[in-house]
Amino acid sequence: MSSTPRKRPNLRPEPQFRSKVISPSIMEPPGYLFPPRNELFRLLVVVGIASSVAFTCNLLANYFSPTSPPPFCDSSNMGSTDDFLLSDVCEPCPMNGECQGGKLVCDDGYRRNGNLCLEDGESNERAKKLAELVESYVCESYAQFSCYGQGRIWVPENEMWEDVKHQVVQIFHSDDASYIYAKNKAMEIIDRSLEKKTNPEGITELKCPSDLAERYKPVSCRVQQWIFEHAFVILPVCAMVIALTWLVGKIRQRCYLSTRGEELYHQVCDMLEEIAFEGKRESGEFEPWVVASQLRDHLLLPKERKNPLLWKKVEELVQEDSRIDRYPKLVKGESKVVWEWQVEGSLNSAGKRTKNATVTKLRSNGSTEVHPDKQTQTSKSGQKLGMMF
Repeated sequence: MSSTPRKRPNLRPEPQFRSKVISPSIMEPPGYLFPPRNELFRLLVVVGIASSVAFTCNLLANYFSPTSPPPFCDSSNMGSTDDFLLSDVCEPCPMNGECQGGKLVCDDGYRRNGNLCLEDGESNERAKKLAELVESYVCESYAQFSCYGQGRIWVPENEMWEDVKHQVVQIFHSDDASYIYAKNKAMEIIDRSLEKKTNPEGITELKCPSDLAERYKPVSCRVQQWIFEHAFVILPVCAMVIALTWLVGKIRQRCYLSTRGEELYHQVCDMLEEIAFEGKRESGEFEPWVVASQLRDHLLLPKERKNPLLWKKVEELVQEDSRIDRYPKLVKGESKVVWEWQVEGSLNSAGKRTKNATVTKLRSNGSTEVHPDKQTQTSKSGQKLGMMF
């Protein structure tokens, strides 16, 4: 029995999808989906005009019929469990404000800014001025007590407000509401700078700290206190300065008396010598002596006559000079002390006589005339002094 061979089945699966070539015409959108290009520009223009008209109409409608803002919620209703329902129909009342009947009224010292109540800068400035006024009053009272024993350390608050009342009126005029707020605000500032206590009578008293009161003391008081605090150092220094000044003055006066006295002494010697020489040469026509007091008044300046030590220095130098004689003499019925130069023992007189003899000899020989200007001037002055004294 012959067997017929069977074909082996093909187990290879046939591909379910075959690659297909997509035609370009299938990817292009249909022509009816977009308008033509010439109509597209017209469409954009129409849309723009319509949008402008709609925006303008909306703006005009809002301008001529504005929507009123929601009223403020009453302050008495805020804080309850129905706050979330009230917030949809009314505006919550802000802090530092009071809302009644849908209206907002800000507290004293605050000013409305939109839906908020902000601090009023002008009221705060007034409160600062009022605090400075109170501080100045209390600290000046303490300073007066420290310097001169006047004023008080603890100042009653009621008396303080009564004393500064006229100055408060200048700041607040007649605005009572603003004054109450500023007064409370000022007291808050004062509590941080001044000390406060309540006396047994229940009255509040204020006191300025010691370091703060130093700023209000007058300059004279500060200087006086500084001197008292440093007296143990200032007194020795002042004594040394005074002693040094006195010593320098004495040294300067002694130097002046010595220099000026020697200058006057030389003038006295020259004048006495010249007067004595001229009196000797004129054979008694002029007196060879000079009254000391008249010579003093002739040589000293008016302001130098008030200093008796200056002429006393000259008298001491004259007393030590052996060429000058001092003796009393009756002049016009009065006893005067006169000074006279000793001509015989004078070297200067011998030199003058030799010089005059030489000049006479030259004149007698017919030589050129010599004019001793200095000798002539001295002779003339000697004659004048002889006539004066």
